[in-house]
Amino acid sequence: MAGLPAAQAAWLRGSEFRAKAHELRLLPGPDGVAGAVLGLGEERGPQAFGSLAFALPEGDWALAPGDFDVPSAVLGFGLGAYRYRQFRAPKRAPARLVVGAGAGRAVSQVRAAWRVRDLINAPANLLGPAELAAAAVALASEHKAGWTLTEGADLEREYPTVAAVGRGSERAPVVAAFRWQGSAAGADAPLVALCGKGVCFDTGGYDLKPPGAMLRMKKDMGGAATALGLAQLIMDADLPVRLAVRIGCVENSVSGRAMRPLDVIRTRRGLAVEVGNTDAEGRLVLCDLLAEASDEKPALLVDCATLTGAARVAVGPDLPAYFTNDDGWAAALESAAAKHHDPVWRLPLWDGYDSWLDSPVADLNNVASKPMAGAIVAALFMRRFLAPGTSWLHFDLYAWNDSSRPGRPEGGEAQAMRAVCAAIEAKLAA
Repeated sequence: MAGLPAAQAAWLRGSEFRAKAHELRLLPGPDGVAGAVLGLGEERGPQAFGSLAFALPEGDWALAPGDFDVPSAVLGFGLGAYRYRQFRAPKRAPARLVVGAGAGRAVSQVRAAWRVRDLINAPANLLGPAELAAAAVALASEHKAGWTLTEGADLEREYPTVAAVGRGSERAPVVAAFRWQGSAAGADAPLVALCGKGVCFDTGGYDLKPPGAMLRMKKDMGGAATALGLAQLIMDADLPVRLAVRIGCVENSVSGRAMRPLDVIRTRRGLAVEVGNTDAEGRLVLCDLLAEASDEKPALLVDCATLTGAARVAVGPDLPAYFTNDDGWAAALESAAAKHHDPVWRLPLWDGYDSWLDSPVADLNNVASKPMAGAIVAALFMRRFLAPGTSWLHFDLYAWNDSSRPGRPEGGEAQAMRAVCAAIEAKLAA
């Protein structure tokens, strides 16, 4: 208040402004609204600014100097300005924030988050495997990355588990992949491999989900969307790394061609998997991708998936659970998560549960013999397909906001993406 004209400071005092979090006051001027004051309370992260885009009147706004981090403010404003607009425009346009050089990478982060949210929010009748693959190709093309699509007989040979999951749908499965190299990255630059679970709709297959559990299954490609958003951040920042992205694009449906409980399927790694539950399809989509990616000896392999309800039981919707076999990457990730207000929570790769995946007829089952520790067992399943010595981060995401909060409108959400990018930059690109 000390820096405001006397009349405006008196207006704030008279309106009992207390600077509580998200408390907003418009400041009067001779021609109407002269500005606005936002209370931060104890908040200093992006969410503190997440309500501004629709709380401020329409028009252009700029940030005045204050006791806050400018990139966080820009990020929070941009995240809060998002609405899914494909079928219905918002009742009013958001206010616009004019930003300068001090915004850092916040604008890139907002754009990546909007891309992820748009993909997750798209209804499954409009975003099937082919459309998700096309979205990956579009991102690759924007950054002049070389891309490939693997489908049909080639998919059956190269990624047999992806083919098995997608066989029950009329919409054919496809693996979309692309490679990119930073402008300062040589042939021996660190390789970062990203894999995403892109199940565009999950009925559960023959182990059919009940209606309530199926209601949001258009978001079951949230891992693929997050992997694409992470790739966008890495490419926008032009990190000095090589990047390899693989997205398994499928639909898990019920038909005469769909995989059945107790089917045994071969994998790219050569392991035979007994299908204990057709609704545990995400780990099948990923295991072939992980096998191929890890064989290239990346400096880091990251997979993203909306994989288990058990992870949500353990840590709830806002905390992405992650698993890793590398404590150094865990430390880098958690430091980045705290710095960038992008929380994650580590769960253990508990070796004592590994035998729960034993099968009497195959090398392993895709589900445990016990009804506990579902997120851990899923991670242990996928670990079986890694090449020895691979540094691996596995994210079990919710990728959704159940209700609207500042900066987090109801619907699809990008989780852990900023933290992972920052950890990669700190550990590989410093």
